[in-house]
Amino acid sequence: MQTDPVYLIPVFIVGSMIGSFLNVVILRLPDPEGSIVFPPSHCPHCKSNLRWYENIPIISFICLRGKCGHCRRTISYQYPIVEILTGLLATAVVALYGLTAAATVYFIFSAALVTIIWIDIHHQIIPDVISITGILFGLGFSFFSPLITWQDSLIGIAAGGGFFYAVSFTYYLLRGHEGLGGGDIKLLAMLGAFLGWQSLFFIIFASSLSGSAVGLMAMRSQKKGGLTRIPFGPFLAVSGLCYLLLHSQIQDLFRLYIDTIT
Repeated sequence: MQTDPVYLIPVFIVGSMIGSFLNVVILRLPDPEGSIVFPPSHCPHCKSNLRWYENIPIISFICLRGKCGHCRRTISYQYPIVEILTGLLATAVVALYGLTAAATVYFIFSAALVTIIWIDIHHQIIPDVISITGILFGLGFSFFSPLITWQDSLIGIAAGGGFFYAVSFTYYLLRGHEGLGGGDIKLLAMLGAFLGWQSLFFIIFASSLSGSAVGLMAMRSQKKGGLTRIPFGPFLAVSGLCYLLLHSQIQDLFRLYIDTIT
């Protein structure tokens, strides 16, 4: 485990800078006619281009007091949250895996999940360009992964996608409409590709438990009963991140549980 601040502080800074770019991706990727490159960073309200000192991750938001420097409209807290979260994930991955190629891949994986979380929250979609690319990339990386084998990855893809497809198809037969979107199916396959089939037990359990809790609260607040809909992708993505960073502890708890019941 790498805990030297000499390494981790710059890693957090670089991670937060990438988080700033992720905010652009989150905003523009769902637009089929949008570009994540052009135009330059600008205020979503008045469209004024941001000066360089208005585009410094975290610091600019604090200095501007959460308001655009041109029109003074409120800036969403999503921007600093994504920047801080991405910086912390970069730091955590490097702390666990060191300054290695594997750490770079796991950070890219984490950044993709952060992007999925916010896009799904805003639009209830999970872009195929992220999930399908992630499935292929995860399978390719499994040949070099320090955590899993390529067989684990391949089974994870089949089991992850197959499990949710079976759940979705069964729900459709019983209720006449989809309970899970195709994006969730591909996301679980992507998680299986990177983390192996062994991760799916925890991811499905943790995401179902947390999703059910939030769903019950949403049903109570929205008063729509069984028609209440919430995006499930964020629960899958957060569970996947937890497994990536805490897989040793999760596996130890699982073994302890097995020992107590046998």
